[in-house]
Amino acid sequence: MLLIGFMVIIGAIIGGLTNSLAIKMLFRPYKEVRIGSWRVPFTPGLIPKRHDELANQLGKMVVDYLLTAEGLGKKLKSQAFSSGVVEWLQTETRKMMRSNESVSSILEQRIGILNPREQLLIQTQSFVKKGYQQFIKTNRSEKIENVIPVSLQQKVEEHIPSITNYILKRGQSFVQSPEGKEKLSIMIDRFLLQKGTLGNMISMFLGNERLVDKIQPELVKLFKDDGTNHLVHQLLLQEWTKAKQKKIEDVEHLWNEEEVVSFIVRVAESQIPVYSVMEKPLSEWSGKYEDLVENKLIPKSVNVFVDMLSTHLETLLERFHLDDIVREQVQTFSVERLEELVLSISKKEFKMITYLGAALGGGIGLIQGFIITVIG
Repeated sequence: MLLIGFMVIIGAIIGGLTNSLAIKMLFRPYKEVRIGSWRVPFTPGLIPKRHDELANQLGKMVVDYLLTAEGLGKKLKSQAFSSGVVEWLQTETRKMMRSNESVSSILEQRIGILNPREQLLIQTQSFVKKGYQQFIKTNRSEKIENVIPVSLQQKVEEHIPSITNYILKRGQSFVQSPEGKEKLSIMIDRFLLQKGTLGNMISMFLGNERLVDKIQPELVKLFKDDGTNHLVHQLLLQEWTKAKQKKIEDVEHLWNEEEVVSFIVRVAESQIPVYSVMEKPLSEWSGKYEDLVENKLIPKSVNVFVDMLSTHLETLLERFHLDDIVREQVQTFSVERLEELVLSISKKEFKMITYLGAALGGGIGLIQGFIITVIG
């Protein structure tokens, strides 16, 4: 019995130590050991020796079996994922739209764009200037009627009668006003002076004031006359027709590029809301858009984004090179870190393997002891 017990103990010790040593040899020694030019066998350990190969295999495993386009696509298309993204965006958007921050402050503090309104105006001016220069360069030899849209030409022609009426009414108002009467009197004086003796005779017989009083009502009648209206209308129409026949290069000198660009930018700044609301708190003007953004824009945008991402997911993963990322990350791990990581996960299992080795060694020792006892 002592012999059998001794054999069991020796077998258990040998089995346990052998398995424990085998586990440690997975990681240790961390580096190659040499005696002179002779490399000690089994150095370094298995994992340090195969570190690069392990990194490559892990990269391939992640791409081929874990983060596949098919698996990620199913996850992206799931209702739970879409609902979660929509809910998160709605919550964050609601917080932002109800805050007292302005668009400018958000761009400055969170994105780092200084003076965003000025930057936007500068970009607008640059865009308008380039567009204007390109327009002039492309259409310099074209007639105005070939450049202006037909609908705009029709609107101009439709407004000629109203322009005619406006001109005549303004002329009539001016002639009837005290200022107009004074200007008319000065003009009559100047006219009579230019006529010399004849002018002096007319002034002497009629008097300047009486002549103004006679001419003023006649001018008013002239402005009210349908014939005058028709004449001015025809003159304006003729001038518009002549203007349309001119080339851009013929009238280019009439305006200054900087003034045109500045005028367009000022109109855009005053008419487009984005410029005026940039400095206002979001809570002041975004309320009327909250329902639209939360319940319509965000869900539709998420659906479009998910569909687009799912369609091009395989291409994106290929360009992302996940296998290279995993390989590089594993290669940067020290062997000590890998050992710690593996042991933290499988420490209990490794202990069970050691105990199993001891149990198997003890069993073999028991069998050997019985055999020796029987033979002896």
